[in-house]
Amino acid sequence: MNARDPDAATEPADGKVYLVGSGPGDPDLLTVKARRLLDEADVVLHDKLPGPDIIGLIPEEKREDVGKRAGGGRTSQEYTNDRLVELAREGNTVVRLKGGDPFVFGRGGEELVHLAERSVPVEVVPGVTSPIAGAAVAGIPATHRDHASSVTLVTGHEDPTKAESAVDWDALAATGGTLVVLMGVGKLPDYTAALREAGMDADTPVALVERATWPDQRVATGDLDTIVDVRDEAGIEPPAITVIGEVAATRERVLEFLDNEPDADAADRPDRDVFGAPEGE
Repeated sequence: MNARDPDAATEPADGKVYLVGSGPGDPDLLTVKARRLLDEADVVLHDKLPGPDIIGLIPEEKREDVGKRAGGGRTSQEYTNDRLVELAREGNTVVRLKGGDPFVFGRGGEELVHLAERSVPVEVVPGVTSPIAGAAVAGIPATHRDHASSVTLVTGHEDPTKAESAVDWDALAATGGTLVVLMGVGKLPDYTAALREAGMDADTPVALVERATWPDQRVATGDLDTIVDVRDEAGIEPPAITVIGEVAATRERVLEFLDNEPDADAADRPDRDVFGAPEGE
């Protein structure tokens, strides 16, 4: 079905859209409200980021995948925006399900404005944000009194239509604290090199957390100088976060007693960590 012209109606829609954060992927980390709305919704628009366990909670007949399409294409943001309007104007209760929190690199802000400008009632349901939760379940605190008093979240995958980067890696290298990069697996060589060139120590601890809280969660650790090789040896793939800073070394100190590892049979799961060589995950 083609999306309706968003300017075709000026009266408020009979339906309502909920911009819902699903957390990092473990269904137990859904908020109570998010879980209720998934049950009550007429339609749920999602991509793959909420994870298979959460998507599997939604009856197939009421979910629409607005992520990847057959043949490797992707649903445009413009289509998703207009589809939300169309469904609400038909009187539906619509959930736009996001991985993590809707407003942390989830384009929830764009959708919120699009809906409001077209008189569509909309409610935001925050979620457990993945850059903090993903580090946490890997045994890495975002802040620590001995190591980091600030956290900076940046995207490693900016809009390719931008004339120049909005991320000042020189400034980030000088800021200190913890740096968490989302969607940065592919461009890891670029920004780690930029940080080193800006003066960040090459032995600064770095952790890659892939599919945090999913059953196949994996973690690879190294430092600013070695992490690209570690990524390649471990085969780390998106979705993943990169945690850069002294706090990333905390995982090694607590791993023996950390109970946040995915709930899977040890025999079926690779070892939990990569430190550049042995114990490859």
